[in-house]
Amino acid sequence: MTKATGAAGGPPYLRIAAGIRRRIADGELAPGDRVPSTRQIAAEWGVALATATKALTTLRLEGLVEPRPRVGTVVAGAAGAAAAAAAPTRRRPSAAAPGPASDAERELSLDRIVRTAIAIADAEGLSAVSMRGVASRLGVATMSTYRYVPSKDDLVLHMADAAFGEESYGADAPEGWRARVELGARTLWGLYRKHPWLAQVGSLTRPLLVPNLMVHGDWMLEALDGHGLDPTTLFDIHVLLYGHVQGVAVHLEMEAHAEAATGQSEEQWMDSRAPALRDLVESGRFPTFAKVIATFEDGYDLRLDALFEFGLQALLDGLTPTIEGR
Repeated sequence: MTKATGAAGGPPYLRIAAGIRRRIADGELAPGDRVPSTRQIAAEWGVALATATKALTTLRLEGLVEPRPRVGTVVAGAAGAAAAAAAPTRRRPSAAAPGPASDAERELSLDRIVRTAIAIADAEGLSAVSMRGVASRLGVATMSTYRYVPSKDDLVLHMADAAFGEESYGADAPEGWRARVELGARTLWGLYRKHPWLAQVGSLTRPLLVPNLMVHGDWMLEALDGHGLDPTTLFDIHVLLYGHVQGVAVHLEMEAHAEAATGQSEEQWMDSRAPALRDLVESGRFPTFAKVIATFEDGYDLRLDALFEFGLQALLDGLTPTIEGR
């Protein structure tokens, strides 16, 4: 493992930035290529995630890299390559003495802070979000962000509320409780698909109490109301449906974490475990498992979208007699 110490060569984050900058200048990383994530940098260089985030932020401010939702941080276009060549002679960012507020600080707002944090979480996961990292990306002092949000925990609540608020329900709602529930469940699934970290924020036992999540909950309850269900059963069904959506969605971020940590896609990881799977199948201890696995010509394809839809329909089929009183 490379160790980024603060010895000769400057602070660790600058040494990391310089290493990635050289890869870009040498053509090892071309425009559009994904650069190492904060987790990969932390593992390779032996530094904290905050240091890795600072290194990527330095490169972003230089125009060398840019975040892309659900992809990660990638090398910027042709302008990025030119910036890489010029970067060694450019003055590095340094802590400035206190002075008049910058344009970035004057334009700072809670909405900009929240949207920037969401962009970081979308690209690199919720663990990559920090008050310092958000401030660096916005080009302001860390303390400036605390004027709008007191802590990372509060920031995450604002992020979740904003993300859930990206979708709502119009006046042209479909007829029938089932069609309405399906619309609500698929709307939530789409939001979790867009923001994989979102499913990691709350749990069934300690739910998020933010207004825009309540919009989706109220929609589901309204769809189920009016069928003679007692309040406990009504709410149990609502929680069960939400648990299905969140329960499948939580694996979106888990897979992103696993891919970043191992450098392997889901398919590559499964291929690497082929000998272990073969040993289980050939052991004779699990005959039904072996019989089912043998029917898959190219292996079992785990598709979360299809699994979500299959589970939703199975749940609704099973709940129909209870809801409709049959």
